[in-house]
Amino acid sequence: MSIIYTCSIPSFSSISASNSTNFRPNRIICSAGASVAERKAVNTTEPLLLNAVRGVDVERPPVWLMRQAGRYMKSYQEICKKYPSFRERSENVDLVVEISLQPWKVFKPDGVILFSDILTPLPGMNIPFDIVKGKGPIIFDPISTAADVDKVTEFTPEEWVPYVGQALTILRKEVNNEAAVLGFVGAPFTLASYCVEGGSSKHFSKIKTLAFSQPKILHALLEKFATSMAKYIKYQADNGAQAVQIFDSWATELSPTDFEEFSLPYLKKVVDAVKQTHPDLPLILYASGSGGLLERLPLTGVDVVSLDWTVDMADGRKRLGSDIAVQGNVDPGVLFGSKDFITSRIHDTVKKAGKGKHILNLGHGIRVGTPEENVAHFFEVAKGLRY
Repeated sequence: MSIIYTCSIPSFSSISASNSTNFRPNRIICSAGASVAERKAVNTTEPLLLNAVRGVDVERPPVWLMRQAGRYMKSYQEICKKYPSFRERSENVDLVVEISLQPWKVFKPDGVILFSDILTPLPGMNIPFDIVKGKGPIIFDPISTAADVDKVTEFTPEEWVPYVGQALTILRKEVNNEAAVLGFVGAPFTLASYCVEGGSSKHFSKIKTLAFSQPKILHALLEKFATSMAKYIKYQADNGAQAVQIFDSWATELSPTDFEEFSLPYLKKVVDAVKQTHPDLPLILYASGSGGLLERLPLTGVDVVSLDWTVDMADGRKRLGSDIAVQGNVDPGVLFGSKDFITSRIHDTVKKAGKGKHILNLGHGIRVGTPEENVAHFFEVAKGLRY
């Protein structure tokens, strides 16, 4: 049965930057427009985020932010001065742990995500790459032929990225179940896009040429990424990740018909493989600009769909149905506004999401230049909410 919540939120107009430090929890009063199945009892030993995803009764939506560890933080900028290479920062256990914990120590989010990159597994698949400042990722030998695909090897995380497992294990100990430790991977189509295009792209002409003229070659590459990313998710879970987010950043460059051929089946292969051995591991899917594909995303089998800010949260809830959890979806640009404005948008998003099965987040990663004090205010307001 679909559930429609109507919520009322006390006025926030009296909350301003001058008194934000004295902010008190705002109660969100939600009532269901239809009969609701009895909620599960709260499991106090589990992090709030996991309880919310699993439909357990929670007092507020858990909150974390994509790119919460990053260039907007002064502490991260200092590390960049000492270690200018992104790959060094993301492939050194001590640095990965330190950077991942920076927002945890300051803001205490309900999710602590591993500091890494979706392209990190590529060298372990015989695909050399680097991340160049000012240019982004560079694939040294872009894939275009069947022979190129034949050279791509299956990823063995234990061999190629032991620092990821070690960092996750340390993060679990440091966070001590006060928040959920999150891992993440790239989706097969998005990884294939980088490898075929040679890096980032505006028009994706190369991978679409491959898809529409030699689809067998692309399917073979996607199959290899699906197998390897399933292994990578399991590896992260076995070493401490309590939930894993899958980023399909470029799938929304596909038409719905092409999404059903080149992205959806491989996302489902990843999810199915993971659920066979880790049935209770929450999987989150984020695809920026996915409004035109929204009804298709739950078909992947994920537990949570993360909405970007171009989809109204209430509409997203209706289109996805009540069985799946949602994440998001405040516009990251809101964090450049006043504290009153930030507060109002948080309230609006949570009201539209309704009670339960919602992770409060942005609709994209935190932008470079975002005032750190505004991020602090976002967390302060979010953690003060009550259903």
